[in-house]
Amino acid sequence: NDEAPVVKARAFGWLTANNILGAIFALAILVLAAIWQDGMALIAVCCLSLLSTVIGFGNKWTLKLPQRRFTKGKVPRGDVVIRHPKGSFLVVKCSEDIAREIFFAPENIEYLIEDQVLYRLLALVGSILLMAGVISLANCLVKSQVCFAAAYLILNATYWIVAAIPARVHWNTSAFVVRPQCLGEACEENKWTDSNDSFTKALFKAIVATKETDWVQLGDAAPRTEVWNQWLREAKEAAKDAGFEIDKESNMTVYKVPEDFDPQGRLRDLLNDPEFNTHMQQSGHV
Repeated sequence: NDEAPVVKARAFGWLTANNILGAIFALAILVLAAIWQDGMALIAVCCLSLLSTVIGFGNKWTLKLPQRRFTKGKVPRGDVVIRHPKGSFLVVKCSEDIAREIFFAPENIEYLIEDQVLYRLLALVGSILLMAGVISLANCLVKSQVCFAAAYLILNATYWIVAAIPARVHWNTSAFVVRPQCLGEACEENKWTDSNDSFTKALFKAIVATKETDWVQLGDAAPRTEVWNQWLREAKEAAKDAGFEIDKESNMTVYKVPEDFDPQGRLRDLLNDPEFNTHMQQSGHV
């Protein structure tokens, strides 16, 4: 279905469980209020329950990711390298369609109710329900008030817990097919990430995964000097020579890290090479 959202909230997840818990509390208080013949508690639970329904209906939205208008022809590669503030890199190999949907083009939120007049009417109804519920709650039996207080305390705690859970748990991304990939050293240790003791090594391993160095200059990941340019050329050649392989058991792409190229040592040699630096200075004067 082309109209269906690519990314949507999970139908069954922690947030759904929280909503079910709130409905159970509402039904329990409703039954107890009927048993205790507490009319004000009945009005309070009905008003406050309808309040959440009205507010949820008024704020219901759907996430729309941008798509290509012209789908004919070959779609180019849209590989993305994300550089994190602490010096780590995330390499995502995908088509331009996927890169545009997830990383670049702005997302669009479509609300179920876009008419401002209707939305304000719903807000008015919600305000009336809130006031009626609070007034009724203040005049119900003490034991009913205790039930309300316990329910709201528990729900407040569970909502805080759900908010602390990573966002990926709440979203259904089954529309995207994710094929895992890793570096050879990390795969040998059964790890998804690779740790390095220097930024230069991390940068080189990102080059090993991408087999390109253009993104390094575009993203200002390295200084724009002749030494670094030479190092990038050598790192690119070493990365391409190393290649990659597909693990048949896990269907994982494994990028081989060349053992004959020391990124930190080679950069140090270039920085301390007087002949190379003199040649670069002479070329600059010419």
